[in-house]
Amino acid sequence: MPWFCWLEKTVTTNYYVIHSVFDDYIPFCEYFIVPYLLWFPYIAVVLLYFFFTDKKGFYRATKLLFTGMTIFLIISTVFPNGLNLRPVTFEGDNIFISMVRVLYKTDTPTNVLPSLHVYNSIGVSIAIASSQKLRQYKWVQYSSLSLTTLIVLSTMFLKQHSIIDVVAAFVMAYLLYRLVYEPETEKSPKLARQTI
Repeated sequence: MPWFCWLEKTVTTNYYVIHSVFDDYIPFCEYFIVPYLLWFPYIAVVLLYFFFTDKKGFYRATKLLFTGMTIFLIISTVFPNGLNLRPVTFEGDNIFISMVRVLYKTDTPTNVLPSLHVYNSIGVSIAIASSQKLRQYKWVQYSSLSLTTLIVLSTMFLKQHSIIDVVAAFVMAYLLYRLVYEPETEKSPKLARQTI
């Protein structure tokens, strides 16, 4: 957190602007503030669940999340980056737009590559999908996948992230998944078949 807070204070003007032509085709939609904010309890609840019920699953999940977040901090330090996607004005005024205004005030449009919102959502979704116990509950699997999808979309529809940040998060999640989770499935052919 101190490292991230330092980056938020120092990376303010002189940074590489992340932008893709595809970002211009994604409209702003304030309603996505709901899944965007659900990210916080989503991550916390899943990690608490594993902490109290499955220590091995907890350590694998935190290894995946903490490694990715450390890589993110290194990237943001050596490659300062940010966005110019946020709308200057809003059409209409409702509680969702008010929530977006608060978000924009508290979260700077810098240090965005790769998206931690996306990466951590994928990370806890992987943890849930890899849990032998939770795999028995299809509604948990589908709920996790649905919420993760909505959170990923919310980062782009709220103009918090470029599609480039999202793709980078998916790539990093895939590579670190292979390091953290795949060696375990290779040891257990039965688990590998269930995961597939």
